[in-house]
Amino acid sequence: MALTIAGCALVSGCATPETRVRNGLMSAGLSAPVSACMADRMVDRLSLGQLKKLNGLSKLKKRRAGDVTINEFVKQTRALQDPEIIGVVTSSGVICAVK
Repeated sequence: MALTIAGCALVSGCATPETRVRNGLMSAGLSAPVSACMADRMVDRLSLGQLKKLNGLSKLKKRRAGDVTINEFVKQTRALQDPEIIGVVTSSGVICAVK
């Protein structure tokens, strides 16, 4: 029994960067399909430090999934003043919006 509980705790604590980014995008208000698509692209193109900066953007917290447009999300990420983040978010948003 104790081994099962320990195993569950380990699995839940080991979310992949992609899962964390996807969940963060959904918390920022992007739809689930767009969030999954963008997260897949973003983890391959941004450093962990850049992903943490993006996650720390307070304006992108606690929104319902699907309430935010990609255009609005891109505008909010400009506050980070990181051209690479803005480029990846913009290109990912455009590609994922048409899928």
